[in-house]
Amino acid sequence: MTNHMITARGLTKTFRSKGQTVEAVRSVDLSVGEGELVAFLGPNGAGKSTTLRMLTTLLPPTSGEATVAGCDIRRDPAGVRRRIGYVGQGNSGGHTQRVRDELHAQGAFYGIGRRETRARAAELIESLELGQVANRPVQQLSGGQKRRLDIALGLIHRPELLFLDEPSTGLDPHSRANLWEHIVDLRRATGTTIFLTTHYLDEADQLAERVMVMDHGAVIADDTAWALKESLAGDLVTLSFDSATDAAAAAARIGGEVHGADARVVTVTAPGGDRALPRYIRSLSDAGLDVVAATHRQPTLDDVFLALTGRSLREEAAHAGPPEAEPADATNATDSAQPVAV
Repeated sequence: MTNHMITARGLTKTFRSKGQTVEAVRSVDLSVGEGELVAFLGPNGAGKSTTLRMLTTLLPPTSGEATVAGCDIRRDPAGVRRRIGYVGQGNSGGHTQRVRDELHAQGAFYGIGRRETRARAAELIESLELGQVANRPVQQLSGGQKRRLDIALGLIHRPELLFLDEPSTGLDPHSRANLWEHIVDLRRATGTTIFLTTHYLDEADQLAERVMVMDHGAVIADDTAWALKESLAGDLVTLSFDSATDAAAAAARIGGEVHGADARVVTVTAPGGDRALPRYIRSLSDAGLDVVAATHRQPTLDDVFLALTGRSLREEAAHAGPPEAEPADATNATDSAQPVAV
């Protein structure tokens, strides 16, 4: 892919906090091709949201450079803002304003003519199934409806690139699935490039063409979900035996590990576990070790994250506090779908 919607080289952000320098983002290099859907994974505090705020010009980088939608984030931030949509972690609609009026106001903010704005708002209201609530105040909407409104606000000016920062956090499973159905349909119709952060690994696995993993301010992996799972995690093969003695002998023969909770169980991580499992059983049978039960589980992106960092992203998300925040003296940035004045 030769046309890049995002290119960053050496992107770095440092803050002063309690008299010390904190390096929130450390010399990040990344590229996102035109039309791609890329998932940006990592625990709270990894630097994901800070990176997004730099790419969307909400936060100036300390060093490095980036081109977003054909515009330099330092020399032409206004050009970046005109060409992108940004949906942050907070709901952005004014609580007392009607849904339709919020979309009209957003179009006016971007300098779109009244007739075009009304037509575009009507199109988004229909495609995102907001027709029944279009004349209601935002405060009366459900969580899923508010997030769909956020998406509409981010798309009102037909951006080439859409940034989504934790778009489905806090939604129930049905609302999450509904939101992503709308996003996928819109992308299919428009070819919009999407760059998203999420703690929901199933979203990244099912939807993204490419996955980036960030930890401690640096990008530590970048590939397709399938390739990351195949190369970094491998399939998990579990073999059970009648005795702990047999299990120990089996582990030594095939290079597995005795399960910590049950000494009669051996686990092996191996690429292509479905093909390896019959070989293990034959090898152990030849050695007089009978396998009484066997299972094979394909890896998940959480297994990838565990292999990369020694931590489970799923557990981090379950116990996470508020979204990552910069130190107190950091530049304030609007965390919503509302554009920054240009």
